[in-house]
Amino acid sequence: MSSRRSAHPALIALGAVGAAGVAAAVWGIGIERYLFTVREVIAPALAPGSAPVRVLHLSDAHMAPWQHRKQEWLASLAELEPDLVVNTGDNLGHQDGLRGIRRAFAPLAGIPGVFVHGSNDVQAPSPRNPLKYFGGPSRHVRGAVLLDTDAMDAFFTDELGWNDLNNAAARLQIAGNTVDFLGVNDAHRDWDELDALPGALSALGKRPAGASAIGVTHAPYRRVLDRFVDLGADVVFGGHTHGGQVCLPGYGALVANCDIPLKQAKGLSTWSHGGRTVPLNVSAGCGHSIYAPVRFACRPEATLLTLTPRSA
Repeated sequence: MSSRRSAHPALIALGAVGAAGVAAAVWGIGIERYLFTVREVIAPALAPGSAPVRVLHLSDAHMAPWQHRKQEWLASLAELEPDLVVNTGDNLGHQDGLRGIRRAFAPLAGIPGVFVHGSNDVQAPSPRNPLKYFGGPSRHVRGAVLLDTDAMDAFFTDELGWNDLNNAAARLQIAGNTVDFLGVNDAHRDWDELDALPGALSALGKRPAGASAIGVTHAPYRRVLDRFVDLGADVVFGGHTHGGQVCLPGYGALVANCDIPLKQAKGLSTWSHGGRTVPLNVSAGCGHSIYAPVRFACRPEATLLTLTPRSA
């Protein structure tokens, strides 16, 4: 009789843990991954005297054609009337994902924009063991299905008017400001060609007085952030981390899937290198792999980042 009585508290505790786990799964799978959020922040990053620039930072849509709620929400972001769109990659999440991306981004046509690739703009996603992310950045999957990257790029460049920054540079007029851009292909797959950037910037000609520079990467690896700062970037945008995707409330990201410090896996922070410190915005992204349809303590997001002039 006494052994039965002593078992009751343990069973109750076990039941409570199980119920909490079920509740967390229901929330993360059935609710939070649809709680799309616009995070609004301000960062002094432009040359003194510059006009403010409202940047819509989009990342990690991982789009599948049936994800209509996400498509409608992304399309509605055009109502924010940004001056610039920065897309940090992993737009596609399915072989037919471009259909959803077209619906989502069509209203942004005509707004100046730049983009870089994540690996899921080139290769279709595949099932992964989530526990392996605790062992370090994920590895390349051999035999992955190739996506129609060329069609996506043509949509971005020809129909939306965005600039391709994959291991490239560009100079644009944004809200009356001259802005130089430098970007790399997915560093998570070692597709970044950092040594190509000085030449790409030089090809633009001497940076005009009062111009600013923006660095764009999918995966915010330290080597990329350091090189961007060395090359004069005044602010850097990244994605890839999903903000941890499944986070611990009150603590934050448990994994980042790259070598950035976990405390910088989501949101606006700063990056310092070589005596310079610049704002760094890492988007938690608005999607997830179709094989991991969950978000917990990490809402899907876009960022409206207003860049303002630095103090003289």
